[in-house]
Amino acid sequence: QVQLVESGGGLVQPGGSLRLSCAAPGFTLDNYAIGWFRQAPGKERERVSCISNNEGSRYYIDSVKGRFTISRDNAKSTVYLQMNSLKPEDTAVYYCRAQPGCEIKVMIGSWGQGTQVTVSS
Repeated sequence: QVQLVESGGGLVQPGGSLRLSCAAPGFTLDNYAIGWFRQAPGKERERVSCISNNEGSRYYIDSVKGRFTISRDNAKSTVYLQMNSLKPEDTAVYYCRAQPGCEIKVMIGSWGQGTQVTVSS
């Protein structure tokens, strides 16, 4: 079972930036697509971005296009989510999850603890 670890969240002012990391220590992630998800209070969990195993496909929901960038470092077996121009509505717990592919709607492993992102002045 793949256990992913999210980190990099925190408190940031509107317009600020954060970089989230998703890693599986001691495990090779480069065979999998990785999706970033978020869940805000009172709302359903949604996938905000995904990167394919070969980096040939990247997906973003409309609300984060132009602000968020997903990338991966295969040598470090880590996926990143660079978040710029953050808005209060980006406030949520962010999770990452392995998938066979970004277009394959099944999940590998289980949900981790996530990392809290709070955008507030």
